[in-house]
Amino acid sequence: MIEELYSIERQAMGNSPVHKTDARIKIIIAFAVIIAMVAYPYKPDVIIPGALFFIFFASLWLISKLSITAYLKRVLLILPFGFFIIFFQIFFENRHYDTFTSVLDLPLNIHIYAESVEFASILFVKFMICISFIILLSSTTTMQDMLTGARRLGLPSEFALIIGLMIRYLFVFADIFGKVKNVFETRCFNSFDRSLPYKYRLRTLAYAVGTLFLRSYEQGERTYTSMLCRGYSKDSFVHVGKKKLKNSELCFLIFSLGIIILIPVLSYLIF
Repeated sequence: MIEELYSIERQAMGNSPVHKTDARIKIIIAFAVIIAMVAYPYKPDVIIPGALFFIFFASLWLISKLSITAYLKRVLLILPFGFFIIFFQIFFENRHYDTFTSVLDLPLNIHIYAESVEFASILFVKFMICISFIILLSSTTTMQDMLTGARRLGLPSEFALIIGLMIRYLFVFADIFGKVKNVFETRCFNSFDRSLPYKYRLRTLAYAVGTLFLRSYEQGERTYTSMLCRGYSKDSFVHVGKKKLKNSELCFLIFSLGIIILIPVLSYLIF
């Protein structure tokens, strides 16, 4: 997963119209879609705005000239974190329904309800649309551009400074992880090699993890000392200059927000 960090940043440095769009536009669009999907009532017809939003996302993804494989890989990486929460909904009664129909009775007095399965499917649609636009944002905007765009949108300087330091430290951690991994490969060590004793593999991995965090801590201390030597203090803030949006970007933002508002409103009124 750490190797994906560099892959995401390389893809975010593309040259498509979506990549070139100001980060503020993409952040607003992503948050607007997430708010629209979360605010939509928990009804089976959520599939209609979900499908329309996905068409909107797919159009932007195609314009960004990114591969479908990259999107599927990101979804598979994120899906387990939300899938289990969604999956376990089928075993519980929730407040969105008054009556419950058991479709399968399991031992230990566990039941699977038809209404809960429907609720889980609604959650899945909402989840997929939200993470799709987050993937689009992260795949077409570098971390630094996102931080700059958020700062221009009003993110407090203290938060911008903390997030900026976190981004830098994240790549430091990734570099050290790459060095440790290269050391293992040079010595032909494979943690999945069953010919090696289990305790030996476990002990070696434990030492590696400890070394990884110690080196990261030491590098972080050196980085912090360098920052102090360059004038960093509690009163230091990330300075971000003002930047006006282009007319084309404003038109795209207005058009996108219009679509994001109309899709759930019309879906709710019609269906």
